[in-house]
Amino acid sequence: MSGCLKGAERMPWSELAPQVAALWQAQRGYVVEHSAFYRALWAGQAPPERLEDLPELPLSDKAMLRQSQADHPPFGSYLASARRAVNRLHRTSGTTGQAMNLALSARDAAVTQEVGGRCHAAAGLTAEDTVVHCLNYQMWMGGLTDHMTLEATGALVVPFGVGATELLVRTIRELGVTAISCTPSYPAVLERVIAEKFPGITPRDLGLRLGLFGGEPGLDDPAFRARLRETWGMEPRNANYGVSDVFSNFAAQCEDDSHLHFMAADVLYPELIDPDSAAPLPIEAGQEGELVLTHLLRDCQPLVRFRTGDIIRIAVTAPCSCGRTGFRFSVVGRSDDMVVVRGLNMFPSMVAAVVNGFDALSGEYRIELSGPPPYDVLPVAVELAEEGAQTPDLAARVEQAIKARLGATARVDVRTAGSFPRTEGKTKRVIRGTRCAN
Repeated sequence: MSGCLKGAERMPWSELAPQVAALWQAQRGYVVEHSAFYRALWAGQAPPERLEDLPELPLSDKAMLRQSQADHPPFGSYLASARRAVNRLHRTSGTTGQAMNLALSARDAAVTQEVGGRCHAAAGLTAEDTVVHCLNYQMWMGGLTDHMTLEATGALVVPFGVGATELLVRTIRELGVTAISCTPSYPAVLERVIAEKFPGITPRDLGLRLGLFGGEPGLDDPAFRARLRETWGMEPRNANYGVSDVFSNFAAQCEDDSHLHFMAADVLYPELIDPDSAAPLPIEAGQEGELVLTHLLRDCQPLVRFRTGDIIRIAVTAPCSCGRTGFRFSVVGRSDDMVVVRGLNMFPSMVAAVVNGFDALSGEYRIELSGPPPYDVLPVAVELAEEGAQTPDLAARVEQAIKARLGATARVDVRTAGSFPRTEGKTKRVIRGTRCAN
């Protein structure tokens, strides 16, 4: 038994509350007794008995964990279990800094699999599907762990990983694969390989019906979704939202609503805070803030009031027509990817929504910051969809669109088709401290 409550994603809070309260009572005692990290952080302060009173405790964040692992390698002083209980090791991608070692017990892994399975099932994956999983298996949480969450739906899972894209195309065709799990930017890699290596074949000819995406922003943009549907003939689903230090996947969209559904209310407690002042904010429709998470059931590296760095916007708190009861939200962006331009908070996803509105552009872009803030202008590099698509006023029109939709003054540089590399992993959209040549 993983410790999850079966069917929790469809239960009203009145049914979940007793389970959640009992788990927190056990978890708070466990953390106090076994986590030297939190004992030091709390400096003798006892964690509250009620989850509603968690804001009495100080927040923890990635920088603290990183320092803890540097001082107490390999798992940090927040390893609360015995070393022999560590059953699996993963490592973060290191997208926002030093890679971190993630320790899971057998129960931690089982809980992770069950919660992630809820997400992929909600996104439409069934036991009738054959899904090819195209994320990095080399220690990254998104590889093996997400593979296990895909298996939890009953689907046949093909553990492909990254690279060997020609072989991937042949595999999809030979096995009759119906779904693909990957980053939102990876289909562009596949499109290029299909065009170059498989004459007479289009992405639609592969027969994929479902795209399960995660790891990068972009799926909230209707234009991007429409482009995937038109090119591939598959339904794109935001199926894999997670925070590696917490759970690899705990939120996904369903077939009825493109917002993310929070799927882990039985084992994970969410808060919302103001990212600047850290003041608590209510989880209610229309509210925007930084997501903070607390494990209710975790053996190896339990986290309490952990700042994810993700800025989210709550859409709805009422149950969805699909029957799932978790609040629904969208990810605005990461606090460390936010660029402030004359007092306006700019996130990559906001720029993507503008760029995807231009047929002459490929949809690829970079925000290239050559110096430290403050910024008066947002420097955006975009890429042509194909040679010959350039027009004399294209840069000016993109600048005008950014100004009209986002309110910021932009300086747009239009690059030739294929200027930006396509990768199987996460694509970094904000480039800081680097002056890129035109």
